[in-house]
Amino acid sequence: MDIKVRLLSKKDYAGLRRSMSEAYHGFSLWSRANITDLIDIFPEGQLCVEVDGHVVACALSIILNAKKTNIYKSYNEIIDHGKFTKHDYDGDILYGIEVFVHPEFRALRLGRRLYDSRKELCEQMNLKSIVAGGRIPNYHSYADSMSPRLYIEKVKRKEIYDPTLTFQLSNDFHVKKILKDYLPGDVESREFATLLEWNNIYYEPDARSNSATKQTIRLGLVQWQMRLFNDIEGFYDQVEFFVDAVSDYGSDFILFPEFFNTPLMRSYNELPERLAMEKLAEYTHNIVAKIQEFAVSYNVNIIAGSMPLYEKGKLYNASYLCHRNGKLDTFKKVHITPNEFKYYGMVGGNEVKVFDTDCGKVGLLICYDVEFPELGRILAEQGMQLLFVPFMTDTQNGYMRVRHCAQARAIENECYVAIAGSVGNLPRVNNMDIQYSQSAVFTPSDFAFPNNAIKAEATANTEMVLIADVDLYALRDLHEYGTVKNLKDRRTDLYEIIYKD
Repeated sequence: MDIKVRLLSKKDYAGLRRSMSEAYHGFSLWSRANITDLIDIFPEGQLCVEVDGHVVACALSIILNAKKTNIYKSYNEIIDHGKFTKHDYDGDILYGIEVFVHPEFRALRLGRRLYDSRKELCEQMNLKSIVAGGRIPNYHSYADSMSPRLYIEKVKRKEIYDPTLTFQLSNDFHVKKILKDYLPGDVESREFATLLEWNNIYYEPDARSNSATKQTIRLGLVQWQMRLFNDIEGFYDQVEFFVDAVSDYGSDFILFPEFFNTPLMRSYNELPERLAMEKLAEYTHNIVAKIQEFAVSYNVNIIAGSMPLYEKGKLYNASYLCHRNGKLDTFKKVHITPNEFKYYGMVGGNEVKVFDTDCGKVGLLICYDVEFPELGRILAEQGMQLLFVPFMTDTQNGYMRVRHCAQARAIENECYVAIAGSVGNLPRVNNMDIQYSQSAVFTPSDFAFPNNAIKAEATANTEMVLIADVDLYALRDLHEYGTVKNLKDRRTDLYEIIYKD
């Protein structure tokens, strides 16, 4: 059997009419003039299914301007009795005026193919939604005992089967309104209908496009080799080398590891650990300014790992998001590890928030932070799509804690998580002597993503860059249509996270 969905053409009318006659059961058929007019004014919106060379199913539609057309009017008013004068190519709603399938082919689920094709068209044309009036043909069996509203609720709860409404609900349409006197002569529905809507989650109100654009973001992770530098210029050269290399691949973000500037502590090895870290913090302002220059000149957003920040007598572990437009955002590590406190007297920051970038909403957590699920959930509630985690671990078990928790954050918060760490050793720098790392990009776990929920991962303990593309539209699909919906299915009636600003 050869099945294909394609655009309807004028020469299909004879075959279309034969299938209509079988499907309509006494309703008026679309005339050749009707079909010709629809194809002339909106050819992209007229779809059919061909089986072994015969047209056996069809979906017809027009575009309406929601500000100019009252979508709650009757069917004949909206189609202007077959004149289609309300069609507006610059409108914002795809209005479905017809879907039918020849009875002999309904077991093939051809209606679902037509609905999917309509959704693709809606997305491609950047239309706000698909709206359609839907008959409720089984209502006549219950009209004496229940109202249309109760009937629809029972269909929703699957207590009653309605061949039209059940199908539409299963295709992610929701009932917007009950319409009276919708289709005169529709005895089965008692002339009631549902106004159904499917929302395009990709709709951009300030844009209009005739082709779908996947929102693909390219990430570049630097698995940094710890090495000693003769001076700060040598450090800058190494940073610029990676920025240059990763930006050549068209990356939107570059992520460096936690404390990636600690080779500069070599000169302070004779000092107590706290004082050595304070001395390293003296470099931070100039390093951030230099990386900001790289972000602008190489046209890439750079997460400058993390560096010590000395502020008002307190020592923080801070990460810096250097935007390619020159803007700067700062995040202070919230959860300080026992060793950071023991050796350096570091304290935790008190703010958790997402950052708006030209590539979506971004969250930053530093190493140990990712092991606390509350932080990721707070960021998710603020709309986070990408979570960047610079880390530094000296042993494999420390690394595995970061890795597994990062993977959990990706799944439970329906986001991408990128982690980047350092490799090698620093034999002349106290408390920074060995490193273990395998940088990676993690995804949610569903059909649209890799089976193991790992988009990409570096070779363990080897200096390299990791490049990976992630699709933000896939996250929207997951949120609305995923096999499970972690964010939507939370029992907020039972528990919630309260963030104290």
